[in-house]
Amino acid sequence: MKSLYFTEEHELFRQSVRQFVEKEIKPYGNQWEEDKKIPRELFLKLGEQGFLGINHEEAFGGSKADIFYTCAYLEELAKCDFAGVCAAISVHQYMATNHLAEAGSIELKERFLRPAIEGKKVGAIAVTEPFGGSDVQSMRTTAKREGDHYIINGSKTFITNGHYCDFVVVACKTDDKAGINGISLIVVERGTEGFSSTALKKMGWHSSDTGELAFDNVKVPVSNLIGKEGMGFFYIMESFQLERLVAGIIGIGGGEHCLEETLKYMNEREAFGRPIKKFQVLRHEMVQLFTELEAGKQMTYHTCWQLQNGEVPVKEASMVKLYMTELGNKIVDKCLQMFGGYGYMEDFPIARAYRDARVGTIVGGTTQIMREILSKILIDDIRYKKVYSATEEIKSTSSNGNSTEKNWGNPTTAKAIIESIPLRIKKDKAADYSTSFQFDISGETGGQFTLTIDKGNAKLESGLVGNADCIVTADAKVYEDIELGRMDPTMAFMGGQIKVTNIAAMMQFAKYFHRIS
Repeated sequence: MKSLYFTEEHELFRQSVRQFVEKEIKPYGNQWEEDKKIPRELFLKLGEQGFLGINHEEAFGGSKADIFYTCAYLEELAKCDFAGVCAAISVHQYMATNHLAEAGSIELKERFLRPAIEGKKVGAIAVTEPFGGSDVQSMRTTAKREGDHYIINGSKTFITNGHYCDFVVVACKTDDKAGINGISLIVVERGTEGFSSTALKKMGWHSSDTGELAFDNVKVPVSNLIGKEGMGFFYIMESFQLERLVAGIIGIGGGEHCLEETLKYMNEREAFGRPIKKFQVLRHEMVQLFTELEAGKQMTYHTCWQLQNGEVPVKEASMVKLYMTELGNKIVDKCLQMFGGYGYMEDFPIARAYRDARVGTIVGGTTQIMREILSKILIDDIRYKKVYSATEEIKSTSSNGNSTEKNWGNPTTAKAIIESIPLRIKKDKAADYSTSFQFDISGETGGQFTLTIDKGNAKLESGLVGNADCIVTADAKVYEDIELGRMDPTMAFMGGQIKVTNIAAMMQFAKYFHRIS
């Protein structure tokens, strides 16, 4: 059957990855499990084959192939029997270098992205901290600017490739008082004075090096900043969609491999005079697992298609991560049962697969975090937008539909922005719209205001007057950053930096006004 997503070229590429896995990974995986890491030579071989650049731009050595090459690639890697190998490679290729590719300067791309694509430098990304876990905005690692350098202090933990990487993309606070708007991404090279790491012992993923990192007055040049200062949290949140899709894609390959190997065993293993695959209770169990995996596969592919076409599929990527990692645990648990006592023996790969699968519902956002994200989207009607892309040109549209220059000036303070609201109303669309809003904005550039709209006519008063359909509460700087496009309103809401008493009213309100940026 022809695929909606895969062409003959994709399948030929898949075969080349499969051959690489059979030749360069499977024969050595057991040794890497004992070594607790994979050798650097593997990264070089992956680079020589062009595998590490399939998702990156051609200008720096990649091929910028469509995302279904990534699907074929990761699915085949996941069938190598050693999930730790997949973890080390995928973190290097799709997480550590993703921010460099999306927001890094040309200099940073030449210094780190190009050699990472070639396999000459191994990357890591450091977000999680010993005390923070999934609570990214509460991180304690700081980067204080002193002249042309940042001085970084703090610690990170559970960092894949963290103990032997050549560079690490570190999330740290460049402004302690700005909340999520004060987090930045900075590249730190191995060997920089004050940067150290300790290897961690894990229950599974033994062939993946995992470390705890320490930063003691680590001095790095300001040029090591990725993108804009203060945008790190938003870069991380957007990049999570790719990370979660990667987890889902690996789950497809790993799940298929686990089921295939279990079927082989069921065909060979006999009980009561016949292969155990003939027992109805076991047959039906396997069929159910195959069905659930096929459902997850199609959801994953559809979400990949959305990402490929420029969407920010937060809902779908979160569903993929939630469903596929929970299913991964279910598949390996049920399959191990098919092996009986042998499934508990270290000589059988299913035992390793059982250990390796367990971390899937933790890394990249726990199952509980995925459910809360989905709750905000499905129940609270929260929406997300891209943050890597540049802010579009500021223009408004007149009532006759012709594009005209804005007529509300260039307000930059919270007070001036709110005062410009009556000028920014889309009177043609708001002709039947009536509401009342109150703004309680703290800080020197803020104030208290009541906005009343009656069939497209807007009136602004000082103070909080009467009752309102919705009350907006925020610090002046946060409000300014949201209105001027420097902060994602959804992230600010999730981080508690802006409070809205009626989300539905706010969503409707936004439709009737021209944005400042």
